[in-house]
Amino acid sequence: MSTEKQQLARRAGGVSAATAGSRILGLVREQVFAYLFGAGLQMDAFVAAFRIPNLLREFFGEGALSAAFVPAFSKKLSLEGKPSAFFLFNLVGNALVVVLAMIVLLGIVFTPAIVSAIAPGFGKIAGKAELTVNLARLMFPYLVLVALAALTMGVLNSLGHFAWPAFSSSFLNIGMIAAGFALCPFFDPPIVGMAYGVLLGGFLQWAVQMPSLKKEGYRYRPVFSFRHPELLAIAGLIVPALAGIASTEINIFVNTQIASLMPEGAVSYLNYAFRLMHFPLGVFGVALATVSLPALSQKVAAQDLKGVAETARSALGLVFFLNLPASLFLIVAAVPVISVLFQHGRFGPGDTLQTASALQLYALGLLGYSGVRVLAPVFYAFADTKTPVKVGILAVFSNIVLNVSFYKLGLGFRWLAFSASFSAFINFFFLLFLFRKKLPEWEAGPVFRNFLKILLSGLFPALVCWVALAFFYHHHTAELLWQRILVLAVSFLLFSGLYLLFAKLLNVQETDLLVNILRRVAGRFKSD
Repeated sequence: MSTEKQQLARRAGGVSAATAGSRILGLVREQVFAYLFGAGLQMDAFVAAFRIPNLLREFFGEGALSAAFVPAFSKKLSLEGKPSAFFLFNLVGNALVVVLAMIVLLGIVFTPAIVSAIAPGFGKIAGKAELTVNLARLMFPYLVLVALAALTMGVLNSLGHFAWPAFSSSFLNIGMIAAGFALCPFFDPPIVGMAYGVLLGGFLQWAVQMPSLKKEGYRYRPVFSFRHPELLAIAGLIVPALAGIASTEINIFVNTQIASLMPEGAVSYLNYAFRLMHFPLGVFGVALATVSLPALSQKVAAQDLKGVAETARSALGLVFFLNLPASLFLIVAAVPVISVLFQHGRFGPGDTLQTASALQLYALGLLGYSGVRVLAPVFYAFADTKTPVKVGILAVFSNIVLNVSFYKLGLGFRWLAFSASFSAFINFFFLLFLFRKKLPEWEAGPVFRNFLKILLSGLFPALVCWVALAFFYHHHTAELLWQRILVLAVSFLLFSGLYLLFAKLLNVQETDLLVNILRRVAGRFKSD
């Protein structure tokens, strides 16, 4: 087993554990939403309103800005040391705050027009569009806070800190969970309290990372120049990266737009399903992307192309091993998963079935989403932000065509999830093709053979789990919470045990790595 793969696994283990904690809190947050608001008017309004600053966050937060800034910071750190790297951080951070403050002010002014564009169907229901506007205006300043948090995370990752920065995203969920019970009862409508929870969580995301940064010797300096050559160089990389990120966000924009024209609750069902699909994506796909980008950037700076190829191969192998079975399990066990997590309070059995149907189609694309997360940093490390843009535009086009077609055919909101999954695979396969041309040192054969082993290891457990659940639901009902938990637990243990058994029998290398990841998680937290 390669040293590169072991090192990547160790780092990803710490990030995965931290991200898992954050995602678990994210699921608790969604449970709070489901319990308090179900899938009705207030929830639809909040989802659409929060999507606006979230869309911009992808542009100026951990999306385009990180893709351009982290390689530049890593190179500066490697060649000139911390003082020069921290100067660059201060320069970019100060410029970022000024630009985002202006965007926030403009956004607050033009919120009604933005809401009309993103959710045109809301205007047909009394008070729904107005509530969405009010919530979006309250949450707009979150953009500045989360962008600073993402920039700080990129610096800490480049300095070798991964676990704690990854866990910092938990504080957004903590702020919203606390707001659900401590603030919402004092507002009318109660969902307004959640908007203040977003602001609180955004501030905490940034603030909790600063002590680690100060321990590395960082001190804030009010350096400012829009004409500085290094800032201009990063800005030059951000522009095409923005277009690449925009492709993903346009997909979400179109999905929300069409879902708003469908029966009430469609926006909420898609949101609950997407958030749940995002759990394994965040824990494994995003974790691997997080630890890969600084490593890839340093290898590119050292002209170590074989090292770049090995890092990419290791990351893809790990993401296949972890996310392919996650995808299969979410498909076959969608109903017990949704019923355990969300079927409480105002969220009923009918809501469970609707959300589960969307989750199954979102889960189809999990591997595509994860693969893009792993491959895109390779292009960013080479300062190539144009290639992901071109591929992203193709994916957007396919998603829009499918969305409009499904809507006109009257196939229902769940097929919007399918079109998103299909476009994710379009994105992944084209990136993979171009990646092979860009890096001839990369050998596709071993990766493909390993993928087939992993696929075979997961298909039989998925079939067994599907048959067992179909038999159970044909003869029984699980109305009580403990019954639903028992069904989910047995399904998960059956699937996981069979998958690991078959993976071991087929000699999938990542089986041993999984054990190493679990062993090193606690140690990683202590060292970070």
